[in-house]
Amino acid sequence: MAFKHLRHFIETLESAGELSRIKYYVNPKLEITEITDRISKSQDGGKALLFENTGYDFPLLINALGNNKRMCMALGVNDLNDIAVEIEGLFKLLTKPKENLLDKISLLPKLNQFASWMPRVTSGKGACQEVIMEEPDLYKLPVMQCWPQDGGPFITLPVIHTKDPNTGIRNVGMYRMQVFTKNMTGMHWHKHKVSARHFNEYKKLNKRMPVAVSLGGDPVYTYAATAPLPDNVDEYMLAGFIRKKKVELVRCLTQPEMEVPADADIVIEGYVDPEEEMIWEGPFGDHTGYYSLPDWYPRFHVTCITHRKEAVYPSTIVGIPPEEDAWIGKATERIFLAPIKMTLIPEIVDMEMPVEGVFHNLVIAKIKKEYPGQAQKVMNAMWGAGQMMFNKILVVVDENADIRNYENLARCVFQNINPATDIYFSQGPMDVLDHSCSKLGFGGKMCIDGTTKFEEEKIPTPQQSDIRGIDKEKCIKVFPEVQDINVSLLPKGISCLLISIEKNRKGLVADLTRQLFALNEMENIKMILFVEHSVDVQDIGSALWRFCNNLDPKRDHLMIDNHIAFDGTRKTKEYDDFGRDWPNIIISDKETIRVIDEKWSSLGLGDFIPSPSLKYQGQLYGNGAAVSDK
Repeated sequence: MAFKHLRHFIETLESAGELSRIKYYVNPKLEITEITDRISKSQDGGKALLFENTGYDFPLLINALGNNKRMCMALGVNDLNDIAVEIEGLFKLLTKPKENLLDKISLLPKLNQFASWMPRVTSGKGACQEVIMEEPDLYKLPVMQCWPQDGGPFITLPVIHTKDPNTGIRNVGMYRMQVFTKNMTGMHWHKHKVSARHFNEYKKLNKRMPVAVSLGGDPVYTYAATAPLPDNVDEYMLAGFIRKKKVELVRCLTQPEMEVPADADIVIEGYVDPEEEMIWEGPFGDHTGYYSLPDWYPRFHVTCITHRKEAVYPSTIVGIPPEEDAWIGKATERIFLAPIKMTLIPEIVDMEMPVEGVFHNLVIAKIKKEYPGQAQKVMNAMWGAGQMMFNKILVVVDENADIRNYENLARCVFQNINPATDIYFSQGPMDVLDHSCSKLGFGGKMCIDGTTKFEEEKIPTPQQSDIRGIDKEKCIKVFPEVQDINVSLLPKGISCLLISIEKNRKGLVADLTRQLFALNEMENIKMILFVEHSVDVQDIGSALWRFCNNLDPKRDHLMIDNHIAFDGTRKTKEYDDFGRDWPNIIISDKETIRVIDEKWSSLGLGDFIPSPSLKYQGQLYGNGAAVSDK
């Protein structure tokens, strides 16, 4: 389904009971975030929120894609798998042998359908250009400061258009934009991104780089801008395929080389000068649940702002999962399963990206295994596939594993692994937001082969008896650095312990690992996951989120015979020789929590929901965006 504009989507959400209008005044600085965080972490992602009284001329829409139902509505399907099935059908149709003229003629309707998805540039102005600001002024938009330690207000849902200066091929991506003045922002594109490569090409040519930013319009544009498409595949072709209607584009007014969707709500035109000194951008509360720390990024100069007559400003927040972006990621997981299967990994049956892994950190792949070493073949293929190169922990399981029942999945994996032989380590490119890497954007990876082993893959090992319990209180008494132990997985047949520890010296984790695995009752414990003392290990989801973020698997593991331990604590220079700054986790400040507590009854959002930040207050490393102590 193609939505005419963002208000059309809002009306559709409201008709489906998926929207709450908030007429009471709420400040875009910190307050909208606190409300949205409470709603997005409630059952089924809560509702989309339309803040109609922000102190600006534009209402603000947030959490619009924040559950499975709304994500499906935005993409015009009943189930996200429907798109994957359609893509798979297209692949099969286009690649099957064409034995005669009739076979070839049968393709014509589908080829005509392809043409109907291609974006088209129309003449004249679009609805997005109904109003032209006399003087472009970003301060007239309700741009949010999301979290207390953010460097300032950020545009968080921009669809950013750039072009290769040599080929003219367009790229559409999504990168945060910190607002510094009324007509200047940062442009946060990482070195792995296509827009960054375009920037480097303009730099070689010593030319200004035109850039156009659209906000709103059909929500499928937002999704397409985040999609991990191959280079030189137009994101608006994907959008046209999903909405079953081509995207109509219009030329920008002050940057005529650039085109934007005619039905967008707001358009920000401008340029980046590659010869200009970069700006210190950040910090920013990011999707990892930690602040991404400041760095140097290009300046984007605004030359024009246009908008619809009844424009809506779309926004989002990211932070400790789950937030709205988890559902966007779930759509990518479903939609891109078919292309991965058809072009790279035919044995893949399904995949899952648990929310605790914040996309790249943890991926589960279910395969149809037919020969020894196949899990390693899948590992190498996935780590070489587009943005999957950023994956940190990959778990490969058999086709009969239930990858969405995490308890059953873990039991299956631990029954099938010998840590000494079935865990593989590598290193390579990592997301620059991964703070655990010793070097920016480069770190360790791990694959756990949880498949049933063929004879060729087995090695002789001692027969294991049932997992014995351990005396938790005795361990805590004997090892004073141990704060708490989660033993709840052992009776479920999952031979893994989660242990919180307080580091107080170099080599503590290694020494503690050796001493623990020397205990008789630890004989059949295959794995220990260490987290820092402030983490509640009885809350497994939260502990795994912290663990996955803080781990470089290759650097932070210790193998002892058939046992393995991982150090998922914060790394410091004093105890770990770690040379980079370590970021803080993201929570609201106490004053903002108090203000929203007092406003809640006036917001029309139903029963009171306490702040999700409360349970993390004791886990902060001081008050800054980065750790200030040792």
